[in-house]
Amino acid sequence: MSEIRNIDLWESGARKIEWVRRNMSLLNSVREEFERDKPFAGLKVALSIHLEAKTAYLCKVLAAGGAEMYITGSNPLSTQDDVAAALVHDGLNVFAWHGSTPEEYERHISEVVKVGPNIIIDDGGDLVNLIHNKYPELIPNVIGGCEETTTGIIRLVAMNKAHELKFPMVLVNNAKCKYLFDNRYGTGQSVWDGINRTTNLIVAGKNVVIAGYGWCGKGVAMRAKGLGASVIVTEIDPIKAMEAVMDGFKVMKMEEAAKVGDFFVTVTGCKDVITENSFANLKDGAILCNAGHFDCEVAVAKLRELAVEVYEARNNIQGYKLPDGRTVFTIGEGRLVNLAAGDGHPAEIMDMSFAIQALSAAYLAKNRDSLPKADGERVITVPEEIDNEVARRKLGFWGVEIDVLTPEQEKYLNSWEV
Repeated sequence: MSEIRNIDLWESGARKIEWVRRNMSLLNSVREEFERDKPFAGLKVALSIHLEAKTAYLCKVLAAGGAEMYITGSNPLSTQDDVAAALVHDGLNVFAWHGSTPEEYERHISEVVKVGPNIIIDDGGDLVNLIHNKYPELIPNVIGGCEETTTGIIRLVAMNKAHELKFPMVLVNNAKCKYLFDNRYGTGQSVWDGINRTTNLIVAGKNVVIAGYGWCGKGVAMRAKGLGASVIVTEIDPIKAMEAVMDGFKVMKMEEAAKVGDFFVTVTGCKDVITENSFANLKDGAILCNAGHFDCEVAVAKLRELAVEVYEARNNIQGYKLPDGRTVFTIGEGRLVNLAAGDGHPAEIMDMSFAIQALSAAYLAKNRDSLPKADGERVITVPEEIDNEVARRKLGFWGVEIDVLTPEQEKYLNSWEV
């Protein structure tokens, strides 16, 4: 029960999965526990995350825990067909292929929802929204789910506030071992991996405009600075803007930054960040890309409408010639650049994020009878013991030891008396 591009590609995908397995010590330890305890025995798990090797290994870890896996991607350009084939070869159910049309993408996510999942693992909220809006009769089957990314959490919080979220969801992105490392170091490195391998241009000496200074934006700015760029940040939040200034970066409005930028990276989780007003100010040769989950941060459709010519300037780079003779470029059609034009976050980073995903899913299965059931109370923070356990294990695999409070120190910290 699968729909993939070509099963004959499985050997290439299997090699990719084996490579990340060797570098994901946390998930390996979780897999050993799951093989022993089978926390997902008898349960169907629907998963929608960027379908490349690291995600594939998470799927195999969940399957080792007894889960019946139904897998799709969360972006048409991030699915790797050989990885999908390797999972099908190993007996998992996959509905995804690279370059799917909007209709194919919708069909694929529908296929993993229609099975009636007990646990949902989402990246951006597509599965959660689909089951609520198109298959509400399947909601009673759902124990709960986990959300991987900031954009999805924004959706979940809004649904919960409106009393429209009908099953518990763990906010995985809000775990410290997720956003402090995945969002900052993972996004910071993988965005520039994708840009550099796609453009083959130097970053040093260029003006780089980062839209958004959350944890992801901080990481992208930090790496741009390390590559020798002059970094400009655009923000709507005055406190984050102050952080950027005190971190040594210039802060401008986007329309002003557009006049001087060479590379632009949007990482806001919002729509219409670079629009027609900014297009009018862009330098000839400016390169636009997006590191937010959805492809709505750069108004690519409007750019296409304004252009007198659209062409492929280089593999995965689209050129837009404007009426006044300027040409601006987008990478990966404005989709998530680190996956549309790269391999995503490093394996060691996703090791932490996916360990939290796996352990949070097991938490849902174990505590299914005591999860919050009231409207407006269905978003769950990752339990602190899971966050701390992931950190302790990671330090252990690095061979790092840390101090422990003495009983006297604990008493001192928990007392109001001097």
